[in-house]
Formats: sequence, C-alpha cells, structure tokens
Amino acid sequence: MPSLHYEVHGPADGEAVLLSSGLGGSAAFWQPQIGALVAAGHRVIAYDQRGTGRSPAALDAGYAIADMARDVVQILDATSTPRCHLVGHALGGLVGLQLALDKPSRVASLVLVNAWSKPNPHSARCFDARLALLDACGPRAYVEAQPIFLYPAAWCAEHAERVADEVDHAFAHFPGVANMRARIAALRAFDIDARIGDISAPTLVAAAMDDALVPWTCSQHLADGLHDVTLHFMPHGGHAHSVTEADAFNRSLLDFLSRVSAPGVLA
Repeated sequence: MPSLHYEVHGPADGEAVLLSSGLGGSAAFWQPQIGALVAAGHRVIAYDQRGTGRSPAALDAGYAIADMARDVVQILDATSTPRCHLVGHALGGLVGLQLALDKPSRVASLVLVNAWSKPNPHSARCFDARLALLDACGPRAYVEAQPIFLYPAAWCAEHAERVADEVDHAFAHFPGVANMRARIAALRAFDIDARIGDISAPTLVAAAMDDALVPWTCSQHLADGLHDVTLHFMPHGGHAHSVTEADAFNRSLLDFLSRVSAPGVLA
C-alpha cells in the first residue's frame, strides 16, 4: 500500500492532535490551527489523505470512510502515537466517527466540524450539482465553484485574491475525476446514525449556522445522540468556519482540549 504524506509539529511529549481535513484532503487546510495548537503544547499530526495532494494513489470505486479510518491508524502507528485527539472537518469528521467506532482505544477525543452521521437531502443536492459541473465542464469549473460551498459570500468578496489563489492551487493539484468521484461517493454513503450512541469519546461538535453545504441541524443531531458532548455553534463563518473565523474556532478548540486533557480525565 502506498505511504501517506504526514507532517508532525510541536513537542515530542505533547498530547497528540491529529487533523483530518474535508473533501480536499490537504494538511494545508489546518494552517490556521497548527500554530495555536503547538503553542498550547500539543504534538500536531496533519496529513494529505490518500489519493490527494502529496499522497497520490488511484482510489477504487468502492473506497469508503472505513478505508480512510484505517489510513489514520497507519499514520498513528507510523508516528508511534497510541491515541490522539482527532479533529475532523466534514469528511474528516466522518473519519473520526468511524475510527471511534472501529478503534475506540486510539481516540482520546473527537472534534467534529460541520460533520454528520447520515445523508441529508440538501447536501445530496449540492453534491449532485457539483458532480454535474465536474462532468459537463471539467475540473476548472468544479474548483471555481468550490468557494461558494466553503465560504460566506461577504468573506469571499473581502478576500478575493486569496480565494483566487486557492482556486488556482486546487486546480493545479486536482486529484483526478475518478478519485474525486470516489471520495464524494464515500462521504455520501456514510451512515452510522444507528451507532452514534456507541461512541464514548468526549466530543466537541462545532458548526456554523450559515453553512451552505451541510445544515447545522446535522451537527445538532449528532450532539443529541452522543453521550459526552460539548456544542459550539457560530452564527457565521460558512462550511469552513475554522478558516473564516479561526480565532473564535481556535479558542473553542483549545478550551475543549484543555478540559479533556486535564489530569485524570484520560486516565
């Protein structure tokens, strides 16, 4: 099996935080968080998901979230990390949920950012439209539309040059139509709704209520089914509110991690 690209930041003896990004799959998504986590004393692991970025691979049509969770185990083993606090954005949150079900001993806590436990019709409509654009117009049109789903309109207008640079980078590093279709199919097939109650790890559920891709009610539904949950809902920020509202998100993230990392909590 081809190796995965990962990077490790921070002190060797810090509690491990593994960052798992969304559909784009890139470790670079977490740049607004890595410095803050390292400054708080954490050992941070970020990686490019299989079939994206610096982890090239041809994905099978049947590639699933469970395969992505096994990739995380591979990274934890490679970095001699018995368990981690897993922070996942959207698809990355699904990976965290799957890992918490399959290998609960490897998960100290979960942070689920605009994630979900089962499909919903609004997100399905969004992905139908994105796939139709990809098929009819190709990768350039697909990545040009991506900021519409990630960011609030006002933020995109205010950061137009940054958004344009991100679109150019996404096009230059597009993983290929087959891989993108396989990754979208994996997240669309994910459904652990009947098993939410089996997850025991303390969990921060974070969502932006103006997310245009995933309704905030999906996060509320997750929280309703979990046993040990902290909620952090923001009125604005969009699907990628960890980027657009990074300071507020980081405060909530670090507060949660400080509580679940307190002496005795993980004993």
